[in-house]
Amino acid sequence: MKEWSDFTNISKAKGVWLTDSKGNKMIDAVASMWCNVWGHSNPQLVRAITNQSKISQHTSMFNLTNEPVEQLAKSLIKISPGMYKVFFSDNGSSAMEIAIKLSLQYWKNIGEKKKIKIATIENGYHGDTFGAMSVGYVPEFFGKFKKQLFSTIQFPVPNNYRFPKKMTIADYQNYCLDKIEKRFRKKEDIAAFVMESGAQVAGGVIIYPKGFQRKISQLCKKYGVLFVLDEIATGFGRLGSMLQYDEQKSTPDIVAYGKMLTGGYLTMATTLANKKIYDSFLGEFNEWRHLFHGHTFTGNPLAAAVANENLKMYKKNNLIKKIQKTSKVFEKYYDEISKIDYVGDIRHKGMLMGIELVQDQKQKTPISPEKSINKIFFEEGKKNGIYLRTLGNIVMLVPPLAIAEKELDSLIQRAIQTIKSAKNQVI
Repeated sequence: MKEWSDFTNISKAKGVWLTDSKGNKMIDAVASMWCNVWGHSNPQLVRAITNQSKISQHTSMFNLTNEPVEQLAKSLIKISPGMYKVFFSDNGSSAMEIAIKLSLQYWKNIGEKKKIKIATIENGYHGDTFGAMSVGYVPEFFGKFKKQLFSTIQFPVPNNYRFPKKMTIADYQNYCLDKIEKRFRKKEDIAAFVMESGAQVAGGVIIYPKGFQRKISQLCKKYGVLFVLDEIATGFGRLGSMLQYDEQKSTPDIVAYGKMLTGGYLTMATTLANKKIYDSFLGEFNEWRHLFHGHTFTGNPLAAAVANENLKMYKKNNLIKKIQKTSKVFEKYYDEISKIDYVGDIRHKGMLMGIELVQDQKQKTPISPEKSINKIFFEEGKKNGIYLRTLGNIVMLVPPLAIAEKELDSLIQRAIQTIKSAKNQVI
């Protein structure tokens, strides 16, 4: 927080470029915290917001609704196999809080009192509010609040770079899945299994081995555990498919979307549930089955209007296919990046890359957290005309989804130069 006075003041943003008040330009390599789709100042998205602002800016969803949000709900259900209804909120953390509440209350609504526990996998991240911190407990972020968080049942997650020496990654994946099944079989107290869909992003870009997520979903169905997925950072094209759960063949009971839902222009998130979940909340008023949850800006028509335009643009521009083609640019630089003598591992899927920096490549020793690696990389990146934000010793490249191939080439080259020039400051 002492670094705040040194923060750069952005005065203009257009396309993939950010310009500060001193005229310095930087490529936005983190998509404004992983949410930007089409670049900044896109005229179609700006027009959608402007047009809606002339009709209504915000109306409550308590006993009311509005046309943009109704249209958006229908569009989301149409693209989300197995989902039935949508609950709107303001941000990803809130969407996950809602998912947790739905999971726990579902069992109470149907008269099942034993199901009170939430299971999850280690190293996950679901937001910064207390419920989200509980199910996505990252010790470095949330250790100071540990005693105030509710307990969860955590299972190990397979990581291609770090796993027991006497096992193959396949062996370790089976070990992780076996631990989950043994616990499911032992006691019928788990209400829901919560995990990020496709990969753990804030946890260091841990991309799941093929079939891992699908097998968890199968175990949940087998043992009567609700399957809850967080696609806030991984859905809508970030990992190369519109919905990761569809690609992974692992349809959830509840799923949360956010970040790229509005193209990154206004804050909005959603929690979708299947018919079984939704129906359990229906009843007479005096049965008290309804969900007590709501936000002032739930279903904001401005956000819904820009989200609707964003979804139209996905389809019109065939964005998912474009992402699958553009993302191959990352692959051209694997060898060059891996030859940097303090790069330990490269993890990449779709429009997401994590580069893990280590003090010793053979021992895979992480860089000491005592230095402000984030500040060092921001300053070095700025010199190379790129906006980078690291997570600990992981350099993350998370560009706007519609970035052109030439722009992505430039972004990666600038990132490589930054990694090289920052070495003496971080090692």
